[in-house]
Amino acid sequence: MKRCLAFLCILGTVLHALTQCTVPASEFQLDGDFLIGGLFNIHHVSTSFYHNRPEAVDCSSQPFIMSGYQRFQLMRFAVEQINNSTNLLPNVSLGYEIFDYCTDTHNFPGILKLMSADGLIHPWGEQYKQQTHKSKVIAVVGPFSSTRVLTVAPLFMMDLIPMVSYGSAGSIFSKKVKFPSFLRTIYSNKNTIEVIVKILQYFNWRWVAFLNSDNDYGNDGQELFINMIKDTEICLGYTKSLNNNVNYSEIFKQIKAQKIGVIIVFGAEWTAEAVIKSAIQLNITNKVWIGGIGWSLNKKLPKERGIKNIGTVLGVSQPVVTIPGFSDFVHSAKSQNHCENSQKQKFCNQVCNCSSLSPDDVTAADPSFSFPVYSAIYAIAYALHNTLQCGAGRCDDNITVYPHMVLEELKKSNFTLLNMRIEFDENGDPKYNPYSIVFWNDSGDAEEVGFYKLHQAVHFFINNSKIQWHMKGEVPTSLCSPECPIGYAKKHNGVHKCCFDCKICPNGTYINSTEDPYKCIPCKDTEWSAVGSTSCSLRVVEYIPFTDSGAILIMVGTWALVGLTLAMSVLFAINYNTPVVRSAGGPMCFLILGCLSLCSLSVFFYFGTPTITFCILRFLPFILFYTVCLACFVVRSFQIVCIFKIASKFPKLHSWWMKYHGQWLLITVAFVIQALLLVISYSCAPPKPYNETVWYPDKIILGCDINLYAASSSVVLLTALSSLCFIFSYMGKDLPKNYNEAKAITFCLLLLILTWIIFATVHVLYRGKYIPTLNALAVLSSLYSFLLWYFLPKCYIIIFQPHKNTQQYFQGLIQNYTKTISQ
Repeated sequence: MKRCLAFLCILGTVLHALTQCTVPASEFQLDGDFLIGGLFNIHHVSTSFYHNRPEAVDCSSQPFIMSGYQRFQLMRFAVEQINNSTNLLPNVSLGYEIFDYCTDTHNFPGILKLMSADGLIHPWGEQYKQQTHKSKVIAVVGPFSSTRVLTVAPLFMMDLIPMVSYGSAGSIFSKKVKFPSFLRTIYSNKNTIEVIVKILQYFNWRWVAFLNSDNDYGNDGQELFINMIKDTEICLGYTKSLNNNVNYSEIFKQIKAQKIGVIIVFGAEWTAEAVIKSAIQLNITNKVWIGGIGWSLNKKLPKERGIKNIGTVLGVSQPVVTIPGFSDFVHSAKSQNHCENSQKQKFCNQVCNCSSLSPDDVTAADPSFSFPVYSAIYAIAYALHNTLQCGAGRCDDNITVYPHMVLEELKKSNFTLLNMRIEFDENGDPKYNPYSIVFWNDSGDAEEVGFYKLHQAVHFFINNSKIQWHMKGEVPTSLCSPECPIGYAKKHNGVHKCCFDCKICPNGTYINSTEDPYKCIPCKDTEWSAVGSTSCSLRVVEYIPFTDSGAILIMVGTWALVGLTLAMSVLFAINYNTPVVRSAGGPMCFLILGCLSLCSLSVFFYFGTPTITFCILRFLPFILFYTVCLACFVVRSFQIVCIFKIASKFPKLHSWWMKYHGQWLLITVAFVIQALLLVISYSCAPPKPYNETVWYPDKIILGCDINLYAASSSVVLLTALSSLCFIFSYMGKDLPKNYNEAKAITFCLLLLILTWIIFATVHVLYRGKYIPTLNALAVLSSLYSFLLWYFLPKCYIIIFQPHKNTQQYFQGLIQNYTKTISQ
């Protein structure tokens, strides 16, 4: 480290000797008790250059910057004003050493001179630790750009020499670990980007381009902008870092292709001038341009020929503060003609070549950074005032002032200057001072149309009526895709969230644009919505109550069936030993009639609000006891065929059947198997209430859900019994008339099959609330088919044709059938 610093000392001395300038430096130097360093970009190196040996740049040979020269004069004015003050730093004079800092890589002679003490730079050592080393300046004002600060700041940070910048807005300088003695009187890029985002959101501009200078300032702004819009609806459609070799034609071609209507230009004034002039030349029209603090108050561009054609220009700037007495100072300074008369010693880059400048041109230059320069000088003066413990018209001249002491007081700054509060936060950034939002009007002036205050409740305002839009008074739009109509959801189209297609939300869903504009949200099961809805409505709950007219009729029919079965049972009991009752099945008739009555219990549970119990009882009694009925008819059909056809051919089978009461064994086995199947299926998947929400989007149909796989075994058993019954009954179709129950059974089975085919067809085509009614009607029809077509004819014979209910009549029929068979 010692060797490096020694080399820098020798290099500074050599450069000092080799780079004597030809123009006096009286405006750049002023003797005083305490010196303030100044770094201003009076000239600007606009193009990169290459060299094959170490050399410094003669700034005076580079393009002149009027606004930079104005800031340079402001520092001189502020120091002179402070020296003439009787309250601030009495009996103490301020001096300055100012350098034209036109490039960030070739201006080190001036920097080394500012760091020197008595013409030497002392390495860190024991002597430094004892604080006997004292730098030439107590503070430095500048430089202007972030890149130049990054270049020289580490040199000043080592000795904690305060740097108060008036134009370096890079967010990195807020990190005090890296830049402990850096302060600034201009807001950081973070705050500027925040204002720009606020403007975009205010006007609902979501599809923007961001052009930035290809340096630390511009790239920092680009990065901050990208991060800040992540959680917003703003999309960056195009971005480009601008350098001297950029192709503006290609840039604007890309912006046009993307249909971007808002262009943010974030860079210094020379960068903005290149962009805007290229836009005018390339006939770029109908755009909104948003400028940062670097060029929003530019004086030349608003008066550029053709500027109105490019669209509307808005900008963000610090408020313009008129500095009293500055205009008189410039006129006085120019009238003295220092440049021609002074013969003081000169140093590199303390040359202006500006004696021919008009004072009016100087005062009319871009004022964007005028007050930041002015307030930076006063902040240092107030800090020195407190360091020297000034008061009662005197300062303590016995105090040895070191830069770090001034730094501590700078951090505590709290004073009012031209009605503006000067105060720094913990990061060395300014507090309280607001932003101005400006509009370039037709007169070529930057007119203030709004403000943004960082530390107040009502902190953002734009007077839209002051802005003369290029769209004939209407606020321009900048959207990648137009907003979707109400009821439509967005569907991403490309990588940008601002680019999307619109799809209408189907029924049963709705769109809530505030929560998630990209998703059609399903309604709850109890709600419904039409196509393109923004909310859901409650569904109408439908079921068949007990008070329904159809339900009442079916329940009356069910009680009638129970009454008929009871009456038939009594009639059959009275005529138990008659041939008709015995041919109908004898004791088996009472089992069938009893099971038909028990089956009818299911009908009553098809009405009312479905519950688990109701769902189980809708099917359990009918399936279980109808199985017994079918088993009885299977046995009855088999017995009829057995007596007349099988007994003679298979006597052993008939003997076994009679001996072991095969009919009751078959009925019992069928009942037990069905009972087991029902227990198993209901244990695995019992019927349960079910809300039908598919067929009718605005209704909920209350019903019961049956697991078809679990119930299939019970249905298979019923089907098997029906098939056997049909086969046996069909075999006995030609038996004697009074013994021809087989025909009746066949007819009953056909009615049964037809009933359930009709019900199944309706169930497939219709899922409304009347399905339980139809199901109950199918059950009741199944019961009445046997009651009316099997038992009722028997009752008719018993009551109205008693002569046919005799033994002789039946024997005659059998004898006639036997003769027919034998023939």
